[in-house]
Amino acid sequence: MTNPAQDTLLKRHFYKRTLRMRVLLTQLPLTLTVLLTVGLAAAYYPVILAGPHFIAGLWMQAAILALCVAVPWDRMPRGAFLAIPYLDLVSVGFIRDGSAQYITSVGLLALFPVFWLSASGYARKTAIVSSTLGTLLIVWVPLFLGPAKITPELLAKPLVFPFMMMAFSMTVVIMTASMDSQRKALQAKDAELRTALELSKQREQMLATVLDTVAVGIVVVDEGGNDQLMNATQDTIRAQALPPGMADPQEKDLLLFGHGKVPLPPDERPVRRAILGESFTNYQMWIGQGENSRAISTTARTMRNEDGSSAGAVIAFHDNTEVMAALAAKDDFVANVSHEFRTPLTSILGYLGMVLDDADRLPADINKFLTITQRNALRLNRLVSDLLTTDSMEVTPAMTDIATLAHESVVSARPMAERNGVELTEHVPDQLWAMVDAGRIGQALDNLISNAIKYSPDGGTVTVSAVADGADVVLEVRDTGMGMSSAEQAQAFTKFFRADPALERSIPGLGLGLLITKAIVANHGGAITVQSERNVGTTMRIELPESVLVLN
Repeated sequence: MTNPAQDTLLKRHFYKRTLRMRVLLTQLPLTLTVLLTVGLAAAYYPVILAGPHFIAGLWMQAAILALCVAVPWDRMPRGAFLAIPYLDLVSVGFIRDGSAQYITSVGLLALFPVFWLSASGYARKTAIVSSTLGTLLIVWVPLFLGPAKITPELLAKPLVFPFMMMAFSMTVVIMTASMDSQRKALQAKDAELRTALELSKQREQMLATVLDTVAVGIVVVDEGGNDQLMNATQDTIRAQALPPGMADPQEKDLLLFGHGKVPLPPDERPVRRAILGESFTNYQMWIGQGENSRAISTTARTMRNEDGSSAGAVIAFHDNTEVMAALAAKDDFVANVSHEFRTPLTSILGYLGMVLDDADRLPADINKFLTITQRNALRLNRLVSDLLTTDSMEVTPAMTDIATLAHESVVSARPMAERNGVELTEHVPDQLWAMVDAGRIGQALDNLISNAIKYSPDGGTVTVSAVADGADVVLEVRDTGMGMSSAEQAQAFTKFFRADPALERSIPGLGLGLLITKAIVANHGGAITVQSERNVGTTMRIELPESVLVLN
């Protein structure tokens, strides 16, 4: 096999030439060797130059060289230039006949036309036969034209030379065929690679255009956290996190802040978390300082090699400063409205209570109307309290029997379950003492059980369980209702969120129950998780750590 440097040299100095020039260059080695033979004859065997056959061979060589230069081979029929090596065989025959008795190796000049015919790639079998017959005629014709009697021994004596030329021709043909096959395979592979490269460039350009079009910052990092790809939006976002005087800081130096504008530790920064193998969604942080500070929501997914090892990660950065500002404004508005509602409601409830204290002196119908008014006013007061609960919640842990709380919540919800055709069951121990705020945990259970029943409008089963897991309390409310999609699960604990099926079926609610429940659990140092599948059901799980009391 040839190396790339040799291929480049051949292409530049031979294959990129015109056909006429390539024919001339192929003929030159034989011409130069013949000139060397003439010089050798002139120096040591001048008698050769007087021989008519030798002179005829030289004139033929001159004529052949002139043909190489004069004939426009590129306008001739395909393969016409092969007439040159056939003429060379005739010329070599004359030169050999005129000098063989003095220069014994002159017959090897036939190697040049034989090689040309065999390496041309045209009619390979014909080339082998022609090379053999041509060299055979070179050694036999002088015998038939000479004075000696033709005998089998005389004819057999020079046969080694033609058979040697045949073997040489076959070797060249085989090597040339193999090289042509490899060349065609390489050309096909080269064309395939060029096509793949062109497609890759097109796709890369399309990907870059798409990434630069979206309003989300995208960065791809390798397993070491080094940037491999970053779109224009991410360039802008990252520029806002640059510390003053640092053009290319590491991630640990970027101005990234968590809740309360506290600097994020290195291991809690999104890129670091991603390359450590974490995948997360809507991880909130702040970048920059002062008026340029921006709220950013980050999402990351880890890339894996075939062996499961990390191959890097893709992290998306979404600037949701305006959304956060809008949410803050909405929360302020709700809080202000709630406070404004509470003052007149307190007055209304106070006066209703005073009037109903003397209910015996009121007419029955008036008493009934006032009672209904009081009940609705109390309901409205609870709704206002719910709006304010997450902003100012206090918990007061005390020794509480969780089993009793769960049982009371089930008993309270049973009438609602019967109206919806829901079977309500409980799996709780006889006693489960823990340090919790009884009122708040009871409220959380009421919310979860109420939701489970409401979102099982076609009947089903709701199961309430409470167990001790070591020192932790685990509460679960499982239903077989309509369930939630993955997108709805992601927003389940968002204020005022209502799933589409609930809106379509006009299921009552404000979208505050789960948010309040999450706030209650969080204030106990616990966590609440949801597992759900559309049309299969939902499981809400509360874990309260280090809460169980072991009583002697």
